[in-house]
Amino acid sequence: IVLNLRDNHRHIRHGEIARKLFMDEPMNQAATPAPMPASDTEQHKVFAIVGYIIPIIFFIPMLSESGKKSAFAMFHANKQLLLLITWLVGWVTSFILIGFFISIFAFILMIIGIINAAGGHMKKLPLIGSITILK
Repeated sequence: IVLNLRDNHRHIRHGEIARKLFMDEPMNQAATPAPMPASDTEQHKVFAIVGYIIPIIFFIPMLSESGKKSAFAMFHANKQLLLLITWLVGWVTSFILIGFFISIFAFILMIIGIINAAGGHMKKLPLIGSITILK
């Protein structure tokens, strides 16, 4: 009887894992953040968009008090810094084939970041979006 309970427990546990893998809700992922107030988003949207085009200016929102306090501005500044680091890694390693692919990946992330910032969203970038450097 004990063996059957153990097997049944394993079956339930594996069933739960399979259900999480194949359902719409991903495993181990935080809930999406609440949307920012429209005034905060609108006030910092231009710098968020331009920062993805020219990632080296990621720090501009941190020059003003409103930028430091804005979750939207700091979110996109962090992602722009990550994008800048990704570009730099691609450029440094460009003498080998992987650097070329990293540069293409960084370009795709730039487009995704522009679309998210223009839409007023705070969506994480693929692969590097869960990293937080700026707080």
